[in-house]
Amino acid sequence: MGKLFGKNGIRGIAVTEITCELAMQIGRAAAKIMAAPNGSTKILVGKDMRHSSDALEAALCAGICSAGADAELLGEVPSSVLAWHIRRREAQGGIMITAAHTNSEYNGIKLYSSYGYRLGEDGEDGIERLLLDVPDEIEPVQLKKYGSIICCENALDEYSAYIKEIAPVDLNGLKIAIDCANGSTSLTAEEIFTSLGAEVFMLGDTPDGQNINTSGSTRIDSLMEYVTENECDCGIAFDGSGERCLAVDENGCLVDGDVIIAACAGYMKSQDRLRNNSILVTQANNLGLLRFARNNDIGTAAAPTGERNMMHRMLECGFSIGGDPQGSVLFPDDMPSFDGQLTGIRLLEAMKAEGKKMSELAEIIEKTPQVMFSVPIGRKYREVWKNNRAITDLIDEYENILGEDGRIIVRELGKESVIRIRIEGRDFSAINAMALEIAEVIKTQLPQE
Repeated sequence: MGKLFGKNGIRGIAVTEITCELAMQIGRAAAKIMAAPNGSTKILVGKDMRHSSDALEAALCAGICSAGADAELLGEVPSSVLAWHIRRREAQGGIMITAAHTNSEYNGIKLYSSYGYRLGEDGEDGIERLLLDVPDEIEPVQLKKYGSIICCENALDEYSAYIKEIAPVDLNGLKIAIDCANGSTSLTAEEIFTSLGAEVFMLGDTPDGQNINTSGSTRIDSLMEYVTENECDCGIAFDGSGERCLAVDENGCLVDGDVIIAACAGYMKSQDRLRNNSILVTQANNLGLLRFARNNDIGTAAAPTGERNMMHRMLECGFSIGGDPQGSVLFPDDMPSFDGQLTGIRLLEAMKAEGKKMSELAEIIEKTPQVMFSVPIGRKYREVWKNNRAITDLIDEYENILGEDGRIIVRELGKESVIRIRIEGRDFSAINAMALEIAEVIKTQLPQE
């Protein structure tokens, strides 16, 4: 069987790679996999602000309804709004049309379970089997009753009210610039943050279907400049689907996910809200975050990157916060998925409670210098390289030299024939030399065809 799903769902060039025909078949397969054991099946459908989302939405709904399930349309919403509404509306699952932080020519499809979490591997494997191996099992058949399309008019209002209920922080006195990346948070962020008392200045809030992610968390330079020029207390940046959140301090300096996690976890610990006194991290998180946790008697557990892996591990461990440096942060006590707006509010809550400027709050961790290289390899060497002594012995040698002051992570990238080398350590020149030597050995030992 082939593979359609990655860690971010199905993604590709809109309409040509993620075709309407594929979307319709996904709708049919999802209706079969998510079908209620008894009674009718309802699947929620949301979309981001891309021009292609309307066409894919129509195709998905055709597939869902032709298979006998109802499609309830939430319209243009952040991804977390869809995830949160699934359980609230007692749906059997949800489908979000989004390519998250990529540009407008791409689109994607993410599937969610009846609990609002990303659909598990068994569910995705079942859908892939129907699409790739036994498509005849989802061929349309004559039914006595087909599904209906239901339009939800108040999904955003209900979500906004919930966010303000669970995070009723007083932001009076704060002057905040918010960059919505011309994405879904354009519909909610100004009202939410203003109602909490902040003086809000909006950027990237004029989506036209093609300018998504031309600013925001993936292109944060304009926000950095705006914050300093307009003497804001800080800036908050989201991605196009509202999953990620990064910040900018009053001096225009980046405040990334590592700092956000540390600041929120420290405040939650002081309020006795840090369950099991621990946080979840990934391999991508900086060693500075791990040192912060160790120095503050906070435990850590690791998970692979990706929302599904991280949420599964957090639920397993009973943690209340975790995330990655890109600003994808989970608060499972409050939300079943990444939610950039909730993350931003929690960060500002910590800043306000500490009575500090954002730059002072960011000093909570000391970042360790980091270098990263990607090395293409011959396809025949995939996985085999792990048994190459010239490579592994060199990695072991440098790991012993770094000791507890650094780490080396060498891994293949997804479906690509590429090895990524990331080294952290206190001496940038030393780790850069190590990374270059490892890269050179990999090139020599694993040449491209």
